[in-house]
Amino acid sequence: MPSHHLPLLLAAYQYKFARDVEAMCCHLIDNVAIGWDELGTDLLDGAPPALVTALTGGEQWPSRTLDHLISPDGAPPVRLAVTESTVDEQDLQWGYVLGEEGIEVISLLHEDTGPVVSWATNPLTAFNDHPAAWTSLGPPPPVRATRSTPPPNAPAAAPAKAGSPRAARR
Repeated sequence: MPSHHLPLLLAAYQYKFARDVEAMCCHLIDNVAIGWDELGTDLLDGAPPALVTALTGGEQWPSRTLDHLISPDGAPPVRLAVTESTVDEQDLQWGYVLGEEGIEVISLLHEDTGPVVSWATNPLTAFNDHPAAWTSLGPPPPVRATRSTPPPNAPAAAPAKAGSPRAARR
């Protein structure tokens, strides 16, 4: 859901990956055999303690991949291409595409594309989880910062680097 994933992804981009979308894509997509079971607080490494506490309530949990899975026939599991049939079969509800300008959020139950949330967005922003609010016909749904005020040492926005967008779907 956007209210859980976007704050972690935005903070990871801004702090852990020092605004390097390619490094972030390598970690989240290329270096994982299958995919993610859960994004954890390890993505907040390097973020100010006040931001981490505001996002997590002081709790810590690890990221977990699906790389430990074994297929019914004993063959190694493989990463599936996300298609209409895999969205239905796997009960996927949200897609997140990591691009140069930000994260495209796709409500997979309603759309094939979605609005882009800028990398400069405050990770403390409260995001709407209603799938119909994330339409490709407009900007991200209205949001408001409610968790707390941003930390005073939050980094300034940096120009985007050249490259192609990468998709991480959950």
